[in-house]
Amino acid sequence: MSYNNDEVRGVLIQSGNERLLLPNATIAEVMSRVKIEPLPDVPAWLVGRIGWHGWQVPLVAFADLAGYGHDPVERQSKVVVLKAQSERPELPYVALLTSSFPQLISVPRDGLLADASEETLPRGVHMRVLLGEQSALLPDLETVEAAAAAALAEAGALQPA
Repeated sequence: MSYNNDEVRGVLIQSGNERLLLPNATIAEVMSRVKIEPLPDVPAWLVGRIGWHGWQVPLVAFADLAGYGHDPVERQSKVVVLKAQSERPELPYVALLTSSFPQLISVPRDGLLADASEETLPRGVHMRVLLGEQSALLPDLETVEAAAAAALAEAGALQPA
């Protein structure tokens, strides 16, 4: 399979009624049927933690965090483990909850257009983009990671590196 430098490879995941476009390079693993450890005294958008390769990874319901919907934890829910974008040694990964399998896509660099129709964007959203006739949200992963770290620290559940 050849790779075209004029394309950006991404992954679309469902979050509430929206789709998130994630850079393919940030995805560490996609899992289903994951045991979730609930955490006391954390916001509802922080669903809990999952064990992954020796790490306790916070699981975020992005739609709940952003305030545009609800990502229920259901039997068929999937978990997308992401490599952290920030330099927090105690939080090298964060996971997002999704209701379906992610979709790998290639987007022409000139085909990814910013949608400026919204004056204010939800918390944790960098921008809305148009992919042809459809739209997707580009999450601000550093904001998501900072929110998860702060919620874990406040609950006394942030593990040192």
